[in-house]
Amino acid sequence: MAKLISFHDVAKHKCKNDCWILIHGKVYDVSSFMDEHPGGDNVLLAVTGKDASTDFDDVNHSNEAKDTMKKYYIGDVDKSTVPVTAKYIPPWEKESTAETTKEESGNKMLVYLVPLLILGVAFFLRFYNNNNKQTT
Repeated sequence: MAKLISFHDVAKHKCKNDCWILIHGKVYDVSSFMDEHPGGDNVLLAVTGKDASTDFDDVNHSNEAKDTMKKYYIGDVDKSTVPVTAKYIPPWEKESTAETTKEESGNKMLVYLVPLLILGVAFFLRFYNNNNKQTT
């Protein structure tokens, strides 16, 4: 059975000479790989202290790179110790609720009402000034 490592312990190892990273629930000690990494040691150091799964997947590593990882594997992370992080959802992917729909429709109404109100006040002042000139 694989050794269970707490997330807190993984996060403590974040320097070039002592670097652990977490990818898909597995912990890797990549300290000896820092100089060999094609992206440089800064890439690895940037993903310490967090779950690097998304960063790893975004790069689309080769099968050879995935096989190389096996020799740096030191255990599994204790999932109960990994902090829950909220995933970013872009505004255009969020579900619309009744409150946001009402708020958005109110904002759309203001876009049209404010210029109409200004136009109405301008016409009123123009006719008011014309009436004052005619009576004098």
